[in-house]
Amino acid sequence: MIRFTVWKSGDQYRGFESRGHAGYAQSGEDIICSAISALAINAVNSIEEFTDDAIEIDQTEDDGYLRMSFSEAPGERAALLMDSLVLGIRSIEADYGKEYITLEVQEV
Repeated sequence: MIRFTVWKSGDQYRGFESRGHAGYAQSGEDIICSAISALAINAVNSIEEFTDDAIEIDQTEDDGYLRMSFSEAPGERAALLMDSLVLGIRSIEADYGKEYITLEVQEV
């Protein structure tokens, strides 16, 4: 199962972490893992490309781990990109179920 955690302080995003594999299908054929990876990596790349927000990234491919955190409170554009990421993750969770992906928003 993929555990996707988003950290917020009030209404400000602080970052996110994606951990694990969905187990929906074999490696290389798992559409849930592919979708979550695409959303998360696109969010990171978009924040780097389209905003001035400083972020820190940690990832390992073998175990499906990706962590991104903001160095400071994100601007409006980065917050919108994070809103989009959360919307996408929530949609996948609703469509495929919590046995494959869980999204948790934690207050920090």
